[in-house]
This record gives sequence, C-alpha cells and structure tokens, in this order.
Amino acid sequence: MSSTMADGRKDDSERRRQRVIKAIKSASKNNVPISVSGIARQAGVDRTFLYRHRDLLALVHAAELEPARHDPAGPSPVTLASLQADLANAQARNIRLAARVQQLENRLSKLMGEHAWRASGLGAPADIEELQRTITRLEQKNTELSSSIEEREAELEAARAANRELTRALNQRG
Repeated sequence: MSSTMADGRKDDSERRRQRVIKAIKSASKNNVPISVSGIARQAGVDRTFLYRHRDLLALVHAAELEPARHDPAGPSPVTLASLQADLANAQARNIRLAARVQQLENRLSKLMGEHAWRASGLGAPADIEELQRTITRLEQKNTELSSSIEEREAELEAARAANRELTRALNQRG
C-alpha cells in the first residue's frame, strides 16, 4: 500500500472518530438515550468501527452510565442505575410474594384437606386414649381367636387321624 493511500485511510478513520465523539457529546447534551447502535447510526459509522476502536467504545459505555442532565421543570430523569434498582426491588418483591402465595396455598390445602377428611367420615376420632383401648382389646381378641384356631386345627387333625385308622381297620376286615 502506498503512503498516499495509508494517509487517506488514516484521515478517513480520524473523521469517523470525530463524528463518533461529536455524536456522543450531542446525545449527552440533548438527553438522548445512548447506546452503541444509536451512536453508530448517528455518526454514520458501522458498529464494528466502534468495537475495533476500544477507546471510542469506552466513551460510549461511559456516556451510557452517566446520569442524564435534568431539567428542573421537566420530569425526573431515568438513569440506568435507577432502572436497575427498580428491577432489583421488583424481583425481591416477586420473590416475597411468591413465598407468601406458596404459604397460603399450603395453608388452604391443609385446611381443605382436614375439612374433607372430617366430612368423609374417615377422619380419626379426637380421643386417642379410646383408640389405644380399642387397639389393646382387638389385639387380645386376635390372640384368643388365633389360639382357638390352633386348638380346632389340632382337634381336626386328631379326628382325621382317627378316621384314617377306622377306614384302614374296615378295609382290612373286608
């Protein structure tokens, strides 16, 4: 590349740089929202130009974070920091409300469940002592019935054995 072409490219790059700086100052002065795309569009350059020139990109980002100039008679300024604070507060509130909703749903579910349980007639009586006595009585009855079954099985086995003996004796005589 010849030096004339190199000089032309440098001059062109410098003109673009000046247009970008001018666009940043103009946007800041006029309280126009600042973004890489907006400054590139206003300066008539491609966004890649800003990304290739890190110093210009840093200027754009610094201007984005800079609080807007505020007209005392106009509405209060909205800055990136205030929007981020609002977002953080809204997220925290959403988390608190979600936890409260979950708590209320659990409480409602428990109350509705207890009501349905009692209404169905399946609910356990409130007197635990009476239940314990009933359990003890049923366990005793179960034990008595089990021993009664064992006695009857023993009697049945004895009767079967006697029946076999009689059948065998009759068959031998016959």
